[in-house]
Amino acid sequence: MNRVPSMVFAVVVGAGLVLSGCSSSGSGGNSGGGGGGDAKAQGKIGVILPDTKSSVRWESKDRPALEEAFKAAGVPYTIQNAEGSADNMATIADGMIADGVTVLAIVNLDSDSGASIQQKAASQGVKTIDYDRLTLGGSADVYVSFDNNTVGQLQGQGLVDCLAGKPSNVVFLNGSPTDNNATLFTAGAHSVVDKTPTVKIVGEQSVPDWDNDKAVSIFEQMNTAADGRIDGVYAANDGLAGSVISILEKNGRAGQVPVTGQDATVEGLQNVLAGTQCMTVYKSAKEEAGALAKAAIALVKGESVDAPGKSRDDKGNRDVPSVLLTPKSITKTNVDVVLSDGGQSKDEVCAGQFAAMCSAAGL
Repeated sequence: MNRVPSMVFAVVVGAGLVLSGCSSSGSGGNSGGGGGGDAKAQGKIGVILPDTKSSVRWESKDRPALEEAFKAAGVPYTIQNAEGSADNMATIADGMIADGVTVLAIVNLDSDSGASIQQKAASQGVKTIDYDRLTLGGSADVYVSFDNNTVGQLQGQGLVDCLAGKPSNVVFLNGSPTDNNATLFTAGAHSVVDKTPTVKIVGEQSVPDWDNDKAVSIFEQMNTAADGRIDGVYAANDGLAGSVISILEKNGRAGQVPVTGQDATVEGLQNVLAGTQCMTVYKSAKEEAGALAKAAIALVKGESVDAPGKSRDDKGNRDVPSVLLTPKSITKTNVDVVLSDGGQSKDEVCAGQFAAMCSAAGL
């Protein structure tokens, strides 16, 4: 991963203009909302999303949910996307700070670059929020996410349930090694799978940057190394699951090998309905974005954030005040949970060949 370079102001402004195509901003009155009480916003909120490749959720779900919450609260805001580059994220952050944001929320691409951004923000009196991913060694005032160890536990239990007690060889296809969430997902999954006597782990690898194309190659190599004798796959999200399924299809084993997922994407839900993916985990972007908006609005008004949880940052030797939401396991029997919450639209999920599968699932 790239690290944060030193940026002069001219470069910051220029790059900010180049990146404006990936941004949105708005401003409203200074009336209350979101943060509680009648205090008025005294600044501006900046949010930097990580990319458009690792998951479709960032632009299709998080951005509109955040925009809606900020507009409803009448607070000025700007939202931009780093497009997978830590250099871009640093440049965007510098530009936002220069433009007067008083609260900055980031989804870090790696902890080192994220910590550098937060350190610079703090030196300018800007409050910071870790969104979705905890920045190890960082200085965020609050962390807003789902309970990511629980996410992994749901995935691990889902895989074990789908294996139905049969003696099984499984492999772990983990998320990016620079993403602390991926570490937590894996730990949670191992806490379930490792204690299941009928399951043997025969391979485990991480996928750099959550890159689905790299995942295809990595899983194909793992499958070859195991002589094709893989009975189940822990895939850390729906994108990686799709990569695994593409290789299983090529080998005529799709639907025979349980594969986990996460994010309840349209493709992931369709794979669950088709039986090529055993389960996914739903983390409501609306709920998470709402929690972030509430925290950011409180900070921009100078109020305290209701963050009852704690997340341990061993690198920074501190417990970070946290808002940790509860994820949901999704199988073919409860896809309606995602649709009824607005996580995905029935028209998209049940399009074309999936219409009959939706009907069969009672959707």
